[in-house]
Amino acid sequence: MAEKNQQAYPLAPANGYTRSDAESLESVDEMKRKKRIKLAIYIGIFIVFQIMVITVMSLTVMKVKTPKVRLGNINVQELNSAPASPSFDTKFTTQIRVKNTNFGPYKFDAAIITFLYQGATVGQVSIPKSKAGMLSTKKIDAEVSLSSSALSSSNLGSELSSGVLTLNSAAKLTGKVELMFIMKKKKSSTMDCTIAFDLSSKTLKSLQCK
Repeated sequence: MAEKNQQAYPLAPANGYTRSDAESLESVDEMKRKKRIKLAIYIGIFIVFQIMVITVMSLTVMKVKTPKVRLGNINVQELNSAPASPSFDTKFTTQIRVKNTNFGPYKFDAAIITFLYQGATVGQVSIPKSKAGMLSTKKIDAEVSLSSSALSSSNLGSELSSGVLTLNSAAKLTGKVELMFIMKKKKSSTMDCTIAFDLSSKTLKSLQCK
């Protein structure tokens, strides 16, 4: 009877691990695998994002554009003309504008603006060495005095009689654009402006710069 009353118990696994232990190990391995997949996805997204940023920067921020140098408003102080001589002289104030559309400063050397009548020089003004900041315009005030004393043009008398005096201004600005404090690129800018004065009213008629 004692033998019949004895209960049968299942034998423990020989390796000492239960089924739940094996399932736990499989679950941990699966979690690690998913983490590795997520990490790979994140790295891939980061690389694509970096490529996009570099592409955008190379097309915009790192693209160096040529600065522009122009004359601003002209305020006539004196304007005298004599068609019979023929001769003229004028004094006016203006603003030299160096426009920099780059994502870095433009440092330029000193230069000369030459004012011409039909290709002959009638006066000059200096542009001092300076700097146009990032995405900004450097404005330099200037006083200009022009005279026809050195001219020998036969057309000057007829033009003065017409009541309009047309002059040109030319200059070449050389300098360097600095990007990200590491890259410097040489850039030259040229001025080509046409100035027309109304001799009867002694005022500026028009100013056009290319």
